[in-house]
Amino acid sequence: MNDFLLQYLPILVFLGVAIVLGSLFIFGAWALAPKRPDPEKISAYECGFNAFEDARMKFDVRFYLVAILFIIFDLEVAFLFPWGVTLMKLPHGAGVFAFWSMALFLGVLTVGFIYEWKKGALEWE
Repeated sequence: MNDFLLQYLPILVFLGVAIVLGSLFIFGAWALAPKRPDPEKISAYECGFNAFEDARMKFDVRFYLVAILFIIFDLEVAFLFPWGVTLMKLPHGAGVFAFWSMALFLGVLTVGFIYEWKKGALEWE
């Protein structure tokens, strides 16, 4: 049992060093940073200018469409890399299944992309 626990010693040392360094950096920034707040420094920051309206206003649907568009392409890339690496290593039957399941996945993403295109999310005014 003792040998088993010794295998985790490097992880504990790494965790201890990370905690100590993190604490030192946080304390050092708190102790050494200048503390001269002014109204400009403590004001709410949004895109470099003051907010014009209430924060509870409704957003244009195009913001959500752009977010969906980002998710579509982000997921596509995140799943295509490991799929492409492991596809050729699979046996024949599993490789065919993996190919068609990824084709279905890309088809669903294509439908989402077409929806975005038809809604006009790619033409920003």
